[in-house]
Amino acid sequence: MSFVRFALRRVAEMAATLLTASFVVFGAMYLAPGNPASFLLAGRSASPEALASINAQYHLDDPFLMRYLRWLGDILQGDFGRSITYRTDVSRLLADRLPTTLLLIVMSLAVVVTVGLLLGRIAAVRGGATDSAILVTTTFAVGTPSFVAAVLLQGLFAVNLGWFPSSGAGDGGLGDMLWHLTLPSIALALYLIGMLARVTRSAMLEALDSEHVTVARSRGVPERQVIKRHVFRNSLGTVLTTGGLIVSTLLVCTILVETAFSIGGIGQLLELSTTTKDFPTVQAISLIIVALFMIVNLIVDLLLPLVDPRVTLGSRSAAV
Repeated sequence: MSFVRFALRRVAEMAATLLTASFVVFGAMYLAPGNPASFLLAGRSASPEALASINAQYHLDDPFLMRYLRWLGDILQGDFGRSITYRTDVSRLLADRLPTTLLLIVMSLAVVVTVGLLLGRIAAVRGGATDSAILVTTTFAVGTPSFVAAVLLQGLFAVNLGWFPSSGAGDGGLGDMLWHLTLPSIALALYLIGMLARVTRSAMLEALDSEHVTVARSRGVPERQVIKRHVFRNSLGTVLTTGGLIVSTLLVCTILVETAFSIGGIGQLLELSTTTKDFPTVQAISLIIVALFMIVNLIVDLLLPLVDPRVTLGSRSAAV
């Protein structure tokens, strides 16, 4: 199968899955107890005319399938509806908050990839006491939830030492935002650093025991070249597959970290909107998270055969 045909097939599969996910996201909100009309009234009694006006404005009396098709059609035109809580377009809310969340995810991903790969490589190559120390450290990291890490980092580096701000995303440009998001990005990355380091270590140890590494060493290839060309490169397929899971986890965990650090991103917006049953906002953010998750998996699927020659296009092993 050619790469172009494989890519087109994966894009078509992603579109079908995203369509199914959109139906689930839309339907799940209406299975939850309560409704937007009751929230808008805030417990107050309303005349039948006022209630009818609210239902007409949000099309709450229409059949479910009609509401879903109208909602889907509007989204395809870039219209995510109007927020019940903030009384403004959801698209504007997302445009204001999405850059902060994406910057936080990019910073966290950079920390995870840099530190996780380095620790995994050092543990596999050096072994002995260094390997044991890294295993203990990564075990602690994997066992520390993001919200616990957020509290610990805030207490130590923001409250006691005063090195970093304890909350907010900053408003003084990119440099100020990077400074404010340093602790949140570390809190978000800590668990995933441990996971990636352990996956990298296992993949490299498996590659070290392979036959072609033994052959390369017997031919006198320098150990540094063996590690670089035959061990680390062959382990990248496993690491890349884990990368898709890492980005997906970052998307979900931003809700906890943004809430802990009072960062005005889409994670905090999702938490607040869920509490207030702001249906249009929750549906839009949920669908965006699902779409980002699928895009990341698509990228991993397309890169995997290029990184690992053992993976054949269209084979089951190419799927994540």
